[in-house]
Amino acid sequence: MSKVVSIDWILFAATVPLVLAGLVTMNTFTDDSYFFIRQSIWLLASFAVFFGASLVDWRFLRQSGIVAVLYGIGVITLIALLLLGPVTRGAQGWFNLFGFSVQPAEFMKLLLIIILAKYFTRRHVAIANIRHIIISGLYAFIPFVLIFFQPDFGSAMILFFIWFGLILIAGISKKHLFLVLLTGILTASFLWLFVLADYQKSRVLTVLHPLADIQGAGYNAFQSMVAVGSGQIFGKGVGYGSQSRLEFLPEHQTDFIFAAFAEEWGLIGAILVFALFGVVVWRIIATAIRGATNFEVLFGFGLVIMLASHFIIHVGMNVGWMPITGLPLPFLSYGGSHLLAEFLGLGMLMGMRRYSLSYHRDDVHNEFLGPQ
Repeated sequence: MSKVVSIDWILFAATVPLVLAGLVTMNTFTDDSYFFIRQSIWLLASFAVFFGASLVDWRFLRQSGIVAVLYGIGVITLIALLLLGPVTRGAQGWFNLFGFSVQPAEFMKLLLIIILAKYFTRRHVAIANIRHIIISGLYAFIPFVLIFFQPDFGSAMILFFIWFGLILIAGISKKHLFLVLLTGILTASFLWLFVLADYQKSRVLTVLHPLADIQGAGYNAFQSMVAVGSGQIFGKGVGYGSQSRLEFLPEHQTDFIFAAFAEEWGLIGAILVFALFGVVVWRIIATAIRGATNFEVLFGFGLVIMLASHFIIHVGMNVGWMPITGLPLPFLSYGGSHLLAEFLGLGMLMGMRRYSLSYHRDDVHNEFLGPQ
């Protein structure tokens, strides 16, 4: 397959309206278009990364040494961030580079997908051995802890979902699945009792009782629900979202961009966002299942898990169904790091797509089921 044809233009076309919807929503339509201008720059860089990554032959990632080095660099970066990173809005989640903020956690999600895809490429037939679940869990646990203490609970949970989703796809037994779920419950209980700060607990309790503290912990969630509901069927019109434009809804360009978009575009606009995101997921899965080996298949499904987890949690917290975690909405929310990571992941998948069809299907059969 040629380098040009290897790009899934349906997938790329579905992302364009999503990123444009985000740009329009964060644009103030005044002289002060800070977020719009900076996000436009990030968007151009992300498109360049997407097309550049699609030209790379990513089969070198099947080598354990290279993957281990990349994972090690990611972990060291997170450690350096905890030790040396500046505190921004109460968190150490960003490095400042040349006037732009870079969030290493977003790229760590991709690195975790890569190392788990590599690990399970040959071991999925032996996933019944608890040792592989433990070892793969450690790969996720190390960055989970480092990101959790930034603190960035939302991104830490995405790492957990990536690991959990991939062990399910790799074929975990029911017995071990029960042990994993039990361990998760015990860990969550420990975090609630001894680790989570009061404001984090308040966000969880706000989901159960959203009107209990409207002026305090429940303020953001309440304003977000008001914004979504006030959009009704057709929305208030672009630039006329009172909750976001008048700053009743804080962080409307990042944490609550779905609410801000739904207020201006209504139910019709929200359905369109869901449909476009569904197309993205569909095309990723379609490419993944045609992957040359297990590595490409697992990478594609890991990418779906990462994006879908972001999407579900972000929308859930915007409509009051989930605690507020600060996770961005893929392709729409302001922020260069998550946008770069998303298009880098998609570009890598396009690069893998280039050699998927030329791979001998008997080799794929042996990769999954072993020689007959």
